Amino acid sequence: MSPLVSIITPTFNSASYIAETIQSVQNQSYTNWEMIIVDDCSTDATLEIIKKIQETEPRIQLHTLQKNSGSGIARNTGIKQAKGKYLTFLDADDLWMQNSLEVRINFIKNNKKPFVYSSYKNFDEINNVYKKDFIAPSKVNYSDVLKSNSIGCLTVMIDIETLGKKYMPSIRKRQDMGLWVQYLKEIPYAYGIQEPLATYRIRQNSLSRKKTDLIKFQWEFYRNVEGLSVVKSTYYLLNWMIRGYLKYRN
Repeated sequence: MSPLVSIITPTFNSASYIAETIQSVQNQSYTNWEMIIVDDCSTDATLEIIKKIQETEPRIQLHTLQKNSGSGIARNTGIKQAKGKYLTFLDADDLWMQNSLEVRINFIKNNKKPFVYSSYKNFDEINNVYKKDFIAPSKVNYSDVLKSNSIGCLTVMIDIETLGKKYMPSIRKRQDMGLWVQYLKEIPYAYGIQEPLATYRIRQNSLSRKKTDLIKFQWEFYRNVEGLSVVKSTYYLLNWMIRGYLKYRN
């Protein structure tokens, strides 16, 4: 039997998108998966939509947090529940191509690389193409990720049977990068697939679009999470700012 894949999806007031996101998982050519949805105290119809889909989809689990805690805590709750050989993430407003799981799993198996990620397409809130595709670098190491996090959370696949479970740091932003660097302290590289296997939805009110607001989060990550010196933190922050501008400029 094909190995089980655990898909972690945090939700918060995602009623406008969650059904489409779940559908993109149900459409996968690779079918042995569990989708662990962790709701972070939604106040809209998110829970009702998920519960309705659950009536005919036994592969979906729903967990709810007792207080609003952020996507990192939600993802960690999902990681704790995961039973699969492979671990992957999909936010509640993003989508996968139909072959997304299959291509990433085959890459891991054929190349014996336990940590992979892929390119992805950028769309706006109403599914119009937004900017050009993000093409993933062929491989990145610990230092590369600190300079510019080229690993899209919605494209990651980790062989946790080989690498073990790790958890995201308890911070409000940059939790995903915090998980990637933990693995990259133990393995030399994560490997990129150039084919776009996902669609990232760029929402105008998303914090991820307000780069100036994220400078303090980035600095605090270098200093408080990674414990880097002021000199090294400054070096990486300057790299991050320059590469971020090049990535998101029109």
